[in-house]
Amino acid sequence: MRSFADLTQIAQLVEGRIGDPFALLGPHEVDPERRLMSVRAFLPQFRQAWVVDADQKRTPMRRVHPAGVYEALCPLRQDRLPRRYQIEAADERGQSTMMHDPYSFPTLLTEYDFYLLNEGKHWRSYERLGAQLRTVDGVPGVNFVVWAPNAASVSVRGDFNGWDARRHPMRKHIPSGFWELFIPGLGVGANYKFVITAGGETLEKCDPYGFAAECPPKTASVVADLNFPWRDGQWLANRQHYQALDRPMSFYEVHLGSWRRPTDGRHWFTYREIAQPLVDYVKEMGYTHIELLPVAEHPLSASWGYQVLGFFSATARYGTPQDLMYLIDLCHQNGIGVVLDWVPAHFPRDGHGLARFDGTCLYEHEDPRKGEHRDWGTLIFNYGRHEVRNFLIANALFWLDKYHVDGLRVDAVASMLYLDYSRDEGDWIPNKYGGRENSEAIEFIKEFNEQSHLQYPGVLTIAEESTAWAGVSRPTYLGGLGFSLKWNMGWMNDTRRYMRHDPIHRRFHHDELTFSLIYAFHENFVLPMSHDEVVHGKGALLDQMPGGADLWQRFANLRLLFGYMWAHPGKKLLFMGGDFGQWNEWYFDGSLQWDLLQWDTHQGVKKYVSDLNGLLRSEPALHELDFDWHGFEWIDCHNYDDSTLSFIRKAKDPRDHLVVACNFTPVVRQGHRLGVPEGCFYREISNSDSKFYGGSNAGNFPGRQAEPIGAQDRPYSIAVTMPPLAVVIFKPQRA
Repeated sequence: MRSFADLTQIAQLVEGRIGDPFALLGPHEVDPERRLMSVRAFLPQFRQAWVVDADQKRTPMRRVHPAGVYEALCPLRQDRLPRRYQIEAADERGQSTMMHDPYSFPTLLTEYDFYLLNEGKHWRSYERLGAQLRTVDGVPGVNFVVWAPNAASVSVRGDFNGWDARRHPMRKHIPSGFWELFIPGLGVGANYKFVITAGGETLEKCDPYGFAAECPPKTASVVADLNFPWRDGQWLANRQHYQALDRPMSFYEVHLGSWRRPTDGRHWFTYREIAQPLVDYVKEMGYTHIELLPVAEHPLSASWGYQVLGFFSATARYGTPQDLMYLIDLCHQNGIGVVLDWVPAHFPRDGHGLARFDGTCLYEHEDPRKGEHRDWGTLIFNYGRHEVRNFLIANALFWLDKYHVDGLRVDAVASMLYLDYSRDEGDWIPNKYGGRENSEAIEFIKEFNEQSHLQYPGVLTIAEESTAWAGVSRPTYLGGLGFSLKWNMGWMNDTRRYMRHDPIHRRFHHDELTFSLIYAFHENFVLPMSHDEVVHGKGALLDQMPGGADLWQRFANLRLLFGYMWAHPGKKLLFMGGDFGQWNEWYFDGSLQWDLLQWDTHQGVKKYVSDLNGLLRSEPALHELDFDWHGFEWIDCHNYDDSTLSFIRKAKDPRDHLVVACNFTPVVRQGHRLGVPEGCFYREISNSDSKFYGGSNAGNFPGRQAEPIGAQDRPYSIAVTMPPLAVVIFKPQRA
């Protein structure tokens, strides 16, 4: 009997460029009168094949093309669906394999899916696209879906088909541009890529929605199951309380690959292995949150995770998705929040990634004046395209949903906001109003924040935004960008620059300390001493402190920096290693200098940061009004000659206040008079010069009684000893 197959389609199939495989493969009714169907399959590795129906009746298949295209004519019975058949195939050795036919299964995407995807509003697109574990008509397998509207053909290539791209061509949904194929029998752990033909070229791409990937330098995506037995229900139920803006927040910024290294020759600990020691350390130090440098899959370790290719994949360097979930779950069970760095500003050019994904600039802009970060060698997302915006916002929601993370710190926000960011005149395209603002990126940022807060109340969104853009941490309905918090880069730069001055010269730079209070309450600020401050030749924080060979001064300056930082309005962020005075500049491919803790000086810094975190938690004056000018009052900000500062921090109840005095010189100042609000005893509750921290033990223990002597326009004052290079904090103690 003649074949009913189309020879042109067979040629396209064999050459790996068929655009509509379902028109050729699978079951097709070919003789309605005789109720016959043709079943066709491409089985290049087998020499014989049979169609086996639901009653186990075997119909031999005829090879209709020498490359391995088989066809059988079978009765189409009313009580049997065509897709319930299986194919039995025998190889050259006569060994048989029974399989379901991928081309006998229906599409699993709905018209509503396509509508939402093309509108850019499918917030759970990660539950439909990528490699989804599915059971169809009782048959388990994986449903693959990828967006490639300009491709001529797309196929799935993997270890399950001998990496033969011809074996599993996908179906294109027109006009949406999404390609789909259900492959029965596949499960967790299968490695795969998409092979895309377009414009005469063949591209091999990893899955943009892949939930896992091979460990670099390997590049395949991996089918993954994201189920996990979470035990953090109590944390999630109370997260809105724990992360309210009037609560204490102290972020410990961590790069998992270099926090601590194994001694058995491996490069890294797994997420699961590092979980308990990391949680124990964070609890010991009193931090409220861990902030992880990006853990999404990235090809280059030296990028620290900031050049992401697998936006939905937890990097395999440190284990499986469940290993990362274990780490986050353990944090939550111990009352620790987890924030991830998220990078929607750009992506690398690697050929297996998003760049020219379907042969065109699909995710990025075509014009390099809008589509390239030349400083970084990366590409910029096309925020004006619905599907791209959907991809990014769904990715943010994915981490909040599947991994239970408590917040996202968005990297390089300024590079998204400005069309002329790091560009010369004439090398950028103005917006439709002639301005430099990237209106498409702004709308994307607002929508990201709106959806994050709407769908996951209580989560934090944090902007690393280095300019004076107004309203970054204000609600979108008030014209803001909608972030919860913003890194205070101005404070960080001014403070670090001031602290690097030799104390003898600090009197000439006093405004570098006081300027931050002019704008401190314009945004909800985080005070960051992040990884960026200890790389690229800057040295570790301790190494940046003045004092030369006088180690006492250098350690005292570091404690002074931390005391001033924790007393200043704003939430706190400190990069790992700084909290025990690491000497070496941070290096991503090594471990922190934990051996330094054998020395009392480093132990002193560690103990001081731990006590500062304890004070931050216990004293409402240090956290309740971080973003409100009612929570701060200068006592004396003008004493540049002595390089001292003094101020009051207040809680919501103004009677609950603290008096803070900072001495930025190594000179002990006796009888320094500070105006205070009440005529009571002021107990010294913190002194960075304490001998317990490695200081000289000058101070005011147990405190000072206020006297009816006016100072700084206040009716009472206390005469205090200002220890050298130190911060002292007093709390009113009423009878």
